[in-house]
Amino acid sequence: MLFPKGFNLGLHHRQVPPGDNPAYRYSRLDSIDNPKQGPRPWSSYIWDTWDKPPEEREFLNRLDACLTTYAALSYFSKYLDQKNVTNAYVSGMKEDLGLHDNQLNYITTSWTVGYIIGQIPSNMLITRIRPSLWIPTMELIWSCLTLCLAVSKNFSTLCAIRFLVGLAESTFYPAIQYVIGSWYKKEELGKRSCIFQTASAVGSMTSGILQAGVYNGLNGKGGLAGWKSKPSSVFTQEQLVIAQRRMDSAGRKPPAKFTKEKVLGFFSTWHIYTLFNNGNGGETSMIFWLESFNKPGHIVYTIGQINVYPFGIYSLEIVTALIYAWWSDAVVARWPPILFAGTWSIITYVVLAATPVYTHIARRWTFYYFTGCMGGLPGWIMAWVNELNSHDNEKRAFVIASCNMWSYVVQAWLPIVIFPQVEQPRAHTMRYCGVLKGNIATACINFAMIVMAMITLYFERRDQHRAELGGGEMTDDVMEDDAESVKSIELL
Repeated sequence: MLFPKGFNLGLHHRQVPPGDNPAYRYSRLDSIDNPKQGPRPWSSYIWDTWDKPPEEREFLNRLDACLTTYAALSYFSKYLDQKNVTNAYVSGMKEDLGLHDNQLNYITTSWTVGYIIGQIPSNMLITRIRPSLWIPTMELIWSCLTLCLAVSKNFSTLCAIRFLVGLAESTFYPAIQYVIGSWYKKEELGKRSCIFQTASAVGSMTSGILQAGVYNGLNGKGGLAGWKSKPSSVFTQEQLVIAQRRMDSAGRKPPAKFTKEKVLGFFSTWHIYTLFNNGNGGETSMIFWLESFNKPGHIVYTIGQINVYPFGIYSLEIVTALIYAWWSDAVVARWPPILFAGTWSIITYVVLAATPVYTHIARRWTFYYFTGCMGGLPGWIMAWVNELNSHDNEKRAFVIASCNMWSYVVQAWLPIVIFPQVEQPRAHTMRYCGVLKGNIATACINFAMIVMAMITLYFERRDQHRAELGGGEMTDDVMEDDAESVKSIELL
């Protein structure tokens, strides 16, 4: 019971009789349409509701308690499931099921393929089907499939179930990012998107701790290695008007009809081609690096330690993601954290590539932790996508899903190529392995990400200038030369 009727941008098309419309009775709400000019008070940089009118502040507090809290808790459970496969692999699953070579990569890829297939259709559906019905249904299916993993007996069954789990899970992340963009304004969006995103790091941390506890406490035991609500119950009628007027002032457009020309237009503008978030990937090597120190009869790191020691990666991810979020909202720009984090990550992977695997242990340990500096990246990239596509509701839903989908398209095959399981640090070999190739490739990917972010910034500023010349509103007409922009991107 978290969202009012009309949650699916229904605030824009939900008709309120003029005589009952609180906007006609509360002139104090005019401050939403005409915010105070001049410098922002310092308190708004700490938390953006503190300088809002009392009515808007009360609405945002209630919205944060409902939407942001639900999104973070649910995403935590999703990422806990994602990371549990790797933790389970080094905690006995490999031996129990007879897994070998790159089969862990293939299990992960099975989930990724399902996740890729479902994202765009799902995000298109929630522009027409109420998310309060669609998302919980998929959540229930996901939960049942996740429970089925406990009875998997072989590699093929694991792959099949992980594919279905990915398909059911594909609904959640892009849908929530779309919904967050339907409620929050530009100076609020980065923080909410990244608070939601940090739940993935908490899930990763908790996965290792839980796996260590399960292994130590249960290994061998028992033979087993509502969203819909009425406006009055969550938001008052006045608060719904506040929400509508906030999105109107932010330039977020209401739903419109799908037409052939509209859908084809999604592909003729630059928005779908520039942003991506494939900048991290080497952090999983740490768990295999720790495992590789163990030899028959000589245990350096226990199973519990192998699962818990990578904790620092996700701690750094949480801290940096929140810092980047507050920073980007304070300057009302998404590119500075991308530039900073991308540069930091390039340095990190260059150092990892240059550092021998089994000498300079403290240096390698530290820089494995630094791989977490990119973890919050998807959050503010999605905030940027929401802002860039405010002028078209359906396009915004499509580009969010597409941006996330293509990142997973790459992740479906790239780790097998640059971080294959057979080339991870392995027990008994104590050799350099294949991590050099993966670290160099990841540094290059981060550089490409920075370049594409700068291209996005150029096009954003160009379109803002055109909008100012054309009367101040972003429309598809303002971007009539985007086809040429797309061609120039494809030449890069």
